[in-house]
Amino acid sequence: MRFLLRHFTAILILAAVAGWAFFYLPNTPTWAVLRLKQNIDARDGDEAAKYVDFESVVKKAGQEMVQKQGGNDPLSTMIGNAAIEMLSKPMAQVARSWAIQKVDNGAKEVQMPGAAVAASLVLLHRNGDTAATDFTDNKGRRWRIHLARDPDGYWRVTEVEDVADLLQKLQHNQPMGSPSP
Repeated sequence: MRFLLRHFTAILILAAVAGWAFFYLPNTPTWAVLRLKQNIDARDGDEAAKYVDFESVVKKAGQEMVQKQGGNDPLSTMIGNAAIEMLSKPMAQVARSWAIQKVDNGAKEVQMPGAAVAASLVLLHRNGDTAATDFTDNKGRRWRIHLARDPDGYWRVTEVEDVADLLQKLQHNQPMGSPSP
């Protein structure tokens, strides 16, 4: 009892930190990013895939490509957006399967360097049920990643800006004979 009275402030601070870590932290986008990295490092593709909304990522990547290629032509934009709506679900399933396979195999192109994760967490900006981070990794690649909380309360990656450029780089790094994404 004497020990408790002497260290009351320290115990109170420790209890507050433990409460924060137990109740608040698991419901943050920061936690989702950390869990995503842990699952990738553990080569657990199915668990890692739970932190990515592949349909949203594919749809936004398609819209980004249509906007870049279509320019000011409204007909091209309309046709491109219709194709995205029609093909986004099957392409999301292909992307999900590809990502799971790459994570399970420990492929370098899907690894998340610790420094990049730390930078993304420091620069993570949350606004209600959305969050975004913008950082440059040690290879000079700029990452702009958006997350959103789904109706179940889980945070998922919903958009990776300039993902078309990233996919093109990944495809060029694949050995011949490997299935492309």
